[in-house]
Amino acid sequence: MNSPSSRSDKILVVDDSPDNVFLIKTILEEEGYTISTAENGISALAQLKASPCDLVLLDLMMPGMDGYEVTKHIRGDMKLPQYIPILLITAHDAPNVAHGLDLGADDFIRKPVTVDELLARVRSLLRLKHSMDERDEIARQREDFVSRLTHDLRTPLVAADRMLALFQQGALGALSPQMQEVIAIMARSNINLLSMVNTLLEVYRFEAGRKTLAFQPVNLSQLLQEVAGELSPLAQDKILSLNLDFTEESRTKIVKGDRLELHRLFTNLIGNAIKFTDSGSITIRLASQPQFGKSQLSQLSSNPNSVDYITVEIIDTGSGIAPEEQSTIFERFRQGSHKRSGSGLGLYLSRRIVEAHQGSILLNSELGKGSVFIVILPVKP
Repeated sequence: MNSPSSRSDKILVVDDSPDNVFLIKTILEEEGYTISTAENGISALAQLKASPCDLVLLDLMMPGMDGYEVTKHIRGDMKLPQYIPILLITAHDAPNVAHGLDLGADDFIRKPVTVDELLARVRSLLRLKHSMDERDEIARQREDFVSRLTHDLRTPLVAADRMLALFQQGALGALSPQMQEVIAIMARSNINLLSMVNTLLEVYRFEAGRKTLAFQPVNLSQLLQEVAGELSPLAQDKILSLNLDFTEESRTKIVKGDRLELHRLFTNLIGNAIKFTDSGSITIRLASQPQFGKSQLSQLSSNPNSVDYITVEIIDTGSGIAPEEQSTIFERFRQGSHKRSGSGLGLYLSRRIVEAHQGSILLNSELGKGSVFIVILPVKP
């Protein structure tokens, strides 16, 4: 027996034989499905563009555009809003059914079709369709929830930040030393929370495909000096030296990127280095001659010899990262085994920003000896 929801499913039957179409249409309509038909591949594609269905029953061997070509177009060229399963119908002597499956078909059935087998395979593929639709809907609801939540959270956090700033400035009256200390702690906590909310919002924008980058020429040496200046008070508070090590050639190199996102990237990486280093130094090294081999270059470009790269190394003398954590450190919600606060999204967002600039981010680390985060970006002519 079919579930009640199956009676609203729309199925497109594509076959150049009127007898085959009549037989399959009669069987499926008796089960309550809504059936439309097409006598060739071109007509089938036109119908799908006008009104997508829930399942396509596709004859493999047709004159003109055969089932292989139709499958290829559905899976490759057409911008369909949802996934549509494809059930190939083939004669006993039809060659290379596996090729149709490789092109993206989901299952096949041989002629002459039997009622029980046809209905079983149709139900199976429709279950797949419903499952994928439900998964996509849950993902959309999750993304919408995250977007609304982060936007709604930012408003009171920004308001609280401004009110705390007024307290610190004495605009609402003189504060005792104890009150100043308490409000300073509250302000730092509020800033940390606002930073985590902003990071979550940026991650959502990347994952939802709603992130638009504004590419322009960027001088990395100037950008890194700017970020280092902004973060130097944090290093000074921990008595850490913050060093800039730029080669002369690298000072003039220009990358084409989104300056705001690159600023976010290096603020996150240098900020992390300061955060997880208790003594010693942080070194920001900029070099126009990357110190890595062609095997790594080949991962960045299909023709590595024709592309120039520039590297930024963030070197710290912190506690380092355990080997078993290094392979997953750039994944979502990976905080490592340290005890310090964090959302586990900063390095994931950093990787997404680097990849959006056709670059790569690498890690070299040893427990007790610190870490080196290496950002490799292509230099634009």
